Amino acid sequence: MRELDIERLNVAIRGLLASAGSGTKVAIEERFPGGRMVGGKYSPSSDTITLYVETIRAQCALLFGSEEAADEFALIVFAHELGHAQDGELAELSARLDDPSLAPEERARVALRIEENAWRYASAVVPESREGLYEAIVERSLSAYREAVRPRSA
Repeated sequence: MRELDIERLNVAIRGLLASAGSGTKVAIEERFPGGRMVGGKYSPSSDTITLYVETIRAQCALLFGSEEAADEFALIVFAHELGHAQDGELAELSARLDDPSLAPEERARVALRIEENAWRYASAVVPESREGLYEAIVERSLSAYREAVRPRSA
């Protein structure tokens, strides 16, 4: 299995953080705790982005059939998580998700908005990637959120 080039990834991460003027902390771990395949996570309470490198490699292999693009994949995941960190709406949208009276349909729309905001940010800051790589990652990432807001036929 191919290893991620952590040193190169760290250089790219520092560049994106500097460009954003962000003091967000970054942690790199092997796998997301629990059974889900989460490649990255932003924690507002600690202003920390955690990347899960083994999970990123596995996601890359599942989506593209190999780990060849894992370094680019990891940087795209980081840019998305940085999008959460830079999202001026995140606190308000997250508070709405915590409202127990929020209808399931509205909850799905709010969750989609959070994810779309982060991907919009990422698209503006991520370096050029292989043709279709970024788009495929975004499409896969948003598919469940978009499905949740699609009207159901009776």
